[in-house]
Amino acid sequence: MRSDNVKKGAGQAPHRSLFNALGYTKEEMERPLIGIVSSYNEIVPGHMNLDKIVNAVKMGVSMAGGTPIVFPAIAVCDGIAMGHIGMKYSLVTRDLIADSTECMAIAHQFDALVMVPNCDKNVPGLLMAAARLNVPTIFVSGGPMLAGCVQGEKTSLSSLFEAVGAHAAGKITTEELTEFEEKACPSCGSCSGMYTANSMNCLTEALGMGLQGNGTIPAVYSERLRLAKHAGMKIMELLEKDIKPRDIMNEKAFMNALTVDMALGCSTNSMLHLPAIAHEAGVELNVDIANEISARTPNLCHLAPAGHTYIEQLNAAGGVYAVMNELNKKNLLNTDIITATGKTVGENIEGCINLNPEVIRPIENPYSETGGIAILRGNLAPDSGVVKRSAVAPEMLVHEGPARVFDCEEDAITAIKTGKIIEGDVVVIRYEGPKGGPGMREMLNPTSAIAGMGLGSSVALITDGRFSGASRGASIGHVCPEAAVGGPIALVQEGDIIQINIPENKLDFVISDEELAKRKAAWTPRKPQVTSGYLARYAHMVTSADRGAILEMPKGE
Repeated sequence: MRSDNVKKGAGQAPHRSLFNALGYTKEEMERPLIGIVSSYNEIVPGHMNLDKIVNAVKMGVSMAGGTPIVFPAIAVCDGIAMGHIGMKYSLVTRDLIADSTECMAIAHQFDALVMVPNCDKNVPGLLMAAARLNVPTIFVSGGPMLAGCVQGEKTSLSSLFEAVGAHAAGKITTEELTEFEEKACPSCGSCSGMYTANSMNCLTEALGMGLQGNGTIPAVYSERLRLAKHAGMKIMELLEKDIKPRDIMNEKAFMNALTVDMALGCSTNSMLHLPAIAHEAGVELNVDIANEISARTPNLCHLAPAGHTYIEQLNAAGGVYAVMNELNKKNLLNTDIITATGKTVGENIEGCINLNPEVIRPIENPYSETGGIAILRGNLAPDSGVVKRSAVAPEMLVHEGPARVFDCEEDAITAIKTGKIIEGDVVVIRYEGPKGGPGMREMLNPTSAIAGMGLGSSVALITDGRFSGASRGASIGHVCPEAAVGGPIALVQEGDIIQINIPENKLDFVISDEELAKRKAAWTPRKPQVTSGYLARYAHMVTSADRGAILEMPKGE
């Protein structure tokens, strides 16, 4: 066992002495040491219950003959960080989480790991760490929040953000806004729609790294504690069988994850995280594959913000495995690969029937014949742009309008809320990419303001930043190359006509080659917005969004 490096032999007497200082008995030190990575904190609603999840995992590990040892991972609440400088520090924590977990796991020579994340960057960050470390690992999340209820209708955080826009437009009163505020988020857990956290927790099941229900069992259900105990027990089986993350997260598993992504209508952030996780697993995941998979994968779910159903309803309908079973009716999945259950995908999903065809459409009657996410290209996005097609109003799938150009999110929000954006406009927010932000902020505030002011079916938004999974509408993000490196989005001028054709995967602006070359020659890089601290180092090392915004040393260094 790896932990023998810190437990056995005369030379390890000092190490054993330090275990003695921690209160560990000889019997505990003779067992495998299982690291439990806890993302618990008191600032993220999705993480406030993780102490209970961790305790359940510890019990499961102990019951199965291991010694559980807990260490922490940081977590940012994207909702609290939204709309100000704090959002620059969200995506960048993904790499801090992966790096710090690597440090702790190798320094202390754990034999296996149980990852306990929940919200947006912890799940991909810990999946990256799992692939990098490649010791037996299993995931158990904290679970989704229950949907809120306002005036008899289920609701969620995205509705509250849109209510802010409606309030600014005078469409609802302050009292009505306060009701949303008090009722939209009724429990602990990751926000209740198919936003980034729940997308990634569901895709953890699809990848094969979590047990059934990891993505959908609500945080407040006792079933979640039972799941955590089973995860603790299961890690001992994975250790005994020597089943490692790279045995599970192979190329076929990532194809499965992308297929389930398209069927569920997951957050566009999955197009950042899946390539980054695949990179750590040694798998090449080009974003072009997404359109190939989307072309053959029907969209079966319209969860909030795309529709009016929530994760708790997906769970009651049979969860991720039921979706996968529907997909398997048309042989869209690789079913012969091993998972963290110790069984194959095919064995996992056998008999997992769809219990509610209103929540999970039967594959014969999908919302659309193509998947929930589309990759766009054109002279505005030569490398790529990403849109959650399933959350776009039909009338906005093809759109043409004048560019309204802003060099930061704050200026765009001010223009939207003061009525300066009108029907037909295309809002362009640039210098918000991985390097330019730096940190690639989410644009939930402007998309929610557009929707709340009644412009969601007539105004598009394009950015080299990214969108929250709670965003809906013609919101095209991850535009590459980004403005900070001189991508065409940096050359768009006020009033340029922008053409969006999502069915044909196109994103262009009307400009002659001569004029484009002229603007390019006149363009000068903007001065870095941050020159010290972690964000400056991040900006120096981060790659483009179409590569997953992974970190690399710049060439020549």
